[in-house]
Amino acid sequence: MNDPQRVNIGKQHPAAYKALIALSSEVEGAAAAAGLDPLLVELLKIRVSQINGCAFCLRMHTRDALKKGENSDRIAVLPGWEETGYFSETERAALRLTEAVTRVSDGHVGDEDYDAAAAVLSAEQVSAVSWLATLMNAFNRVAITSRYPVES
Repeated sequence: MNDPQRVNIGKQHPAAYKALIALSSEVEGAAAAAGLDPLLVELLKIRVSQINGCAFCLRMHTRDALKKGENSDRIAVLPGWEETGYFSETERAALRLTEAVTRVSDGHVGDEDYDAAAAVLSAEQVSAVSWLATLMNAFNRVAITSRYPVES
């Protein structure tokens, strides 16, 4: 899918891309300050990328998760997280909110999804998860629009 006609929007507007990278640092810091497990953070990035079909980000964050010690079985069943016993109550709340933010065009972030997350996560964690989802959606769109290459 490497298309020489595609503009790499990050390179075309490097200041905008640098701002996105700076936002990424802020969001990562917020997630850590909120007490979110680094493995959960990677799982959320993977889940957003699965929903959006971003192969570049999927490969990157799957590798990152494995390097940090994530279990390959949990990554394998991530699309069906609701049907498994692999995920804690906190992880389930974060995944549910992440999916709602990512699928905002399917009915916004509904009260049911938000309230379910807020019942388990602190306000700081709800905010951090929402920012992680927002950030990953932005990165997915940059990579997909620019057709970042994914080759073996």
